[in-house]
Amino acid sequence: MQIVFEVARALSAIAFLFYGIACLISPRMDAEFERYGLARFRRLIGALECLGALGLVVGEFNRPVLVLAAAGLTLTMLMAIATRIRIGDSLVQTLPAIVLLVLNAFVLGFAVVNS
Repeated sequence: MQIVFEVARALSAIAFLFYGIACLISPRMDAEFERYGLARFRRLIGALECLGALGLVVGEFNRPVLVLAAAGLTLTMLMAIATRIRIGDSLVQTLPAIVLLVLNAFVLGFAVVNS
């Protein structure tokens, strides 16, 4: 189970670093955040996603940081799913947020139980 945890943690860190940087610099993400009705929060969300990814990496050496990062990213994805539902996105459009929610909830649960 430890290997599954490490793979989940690594995948989440990579995904959130990618999405976080995209939020900060991509014109495509600028348009997406307009569509979400959250344009003014795009840079904040991007920065928080990058910090969450960093927290997942630092969490290798500091369990409280890992728990905080995984909890924050889980909450972020819960809000992302709520936003996608609010604007009427399809299941296919919402699926990445659902997968990342499950992934981070697993990382969070494993980190808490194995502290």
